Amino acid sequence: MENSQRIKQLQPSITLAAADQAKALQAAGKDVLMLTLGEPDFVTPRNITMAAKRALDSGKTSFYTAAKGMPELLEAIILHLQKFYDVKYQTNQVVATTGAKFALYALFQTILNAWDEVLIPKPFWVSYVEQVQLAQGRAVFVETFEENHFKVSVDELEKRRTSKAKAVVLNSPANPTGIVYSADELRDIGEWAVENDLLIVSDDIYGRLVYNGCKFTPIVSLSEEIANHTVVINGLSKTYAMTGWRMGYAAGPTEIIAGMVKIVGQATSNLTTVTQYAAIEALVGDQSSVEAMCVEFERRLNELYPKVAAIPGFKLDKPQGSFYLFPNVKKAMERCGFADVTEFTGAILKETGVALVTGAGFGAPYHLRLSYATKQEIVEEAIRRVTKFVKGYSQK
Repeated sequence: MENSQRIKQLQPSITLAAADQAKALQAAGKDVLMLTLGEPDFVTPRNITMAAKRALDSGKTSFYTAAKGMPELLEAIILHLQKFYDVKYQTNQVVATTGAKFALYALFQTILNAWDEVLIPKPFWVSYVEQVQLAQGRAVFVETFEENHFKVSVDELEKRRTSKAKAVVLNSPANPTGIVYSADELRDIGEWAVENDLLIVSDDIYGRLVYNGCKFTPIVSLSEEIANHTVVINGLSKTYAMTGWRMGYAAGPTEIIAGMVKIVGQATSNLTTVTQYAAIEALVGDQSSVEAMCVEFERRLNELYPKVAAIPGFKLDKPQGSFYLFPNVKKAMERCGFADVTEFTGAILKETGVALVTGAGFGAPYHLRLSYATKQEIVEEAIRRVTKFVKGYSQK
């Protein structure tokens, strides 16, 4: 039996594909350094795992909860957002989901009709586009410019807005660039969205991971009008080293959240019960582990950034958040005789064993992404190998 046209058109995640390829090479005995996934190399903090253990030991595993999450979890999300966003939500304005990725999926399924348009600034996280298309919407790419640190402007958004525009996606700190929007920049975009009755999809998954004095501003904190036009998407994977727990959430207008709850109820039912107990502790418990991880990521960024910038033909701005470096490698490609960045990253993997992610899937044909959410000595060895590859390959 033949698959649907929808599935035939769906593209696989390039980040997961790169990681799978690297893992396959590792399983075959190859020496591979993986800088592909945004997965912190820390164990989940002990206070969180102990909360999960207490739930397991007391038998709090053998029951379904409300599809949107236990009342205690919803209240923890509300308290967390009140503390870090200075915005007060009600329980009918939040929903817990199986990862932030599924929160985005449920949101697009909820808000989009066929051919509704979603404005997506480039470069973009790889799954936005496919999720919009799965909801029968149309992804409309909005240009940003390297000289402006890849920050989208109202002028560029307005150029791409049509009568079919329904929403705009904002990701700050951003994957893959690591840029962070200022409060003034966000206010301009927020007021433009309100004026044109567009929903802001605020992907804040890296909001706690900002460095060197940079400040994360939640767009919903800027005005009530902007908050009423925004759905916040967040989760615990990055901030609390809980990638395997699959805990995400959304907060926003009541009617939209109610629609998302319907999707959750029919697609996954409730988030794993033990994860909910762990999430409560993560959200309202001791936050010192987050601060420690942030300090370590900042130290790595400050030490690794100049080393990547020194690779021949690599050019990049210093990120302010997340845990990625996203260099423009056009000159390195030319130096080595490559016209395609995917072929370039493939050659690096084959020749050096360093697994990177092609920028093509992010809408950036002359960039690649590397994650420093892994041990510094591994990243430094990867940089050494790539440097040697670029210098040596250009001489062949």
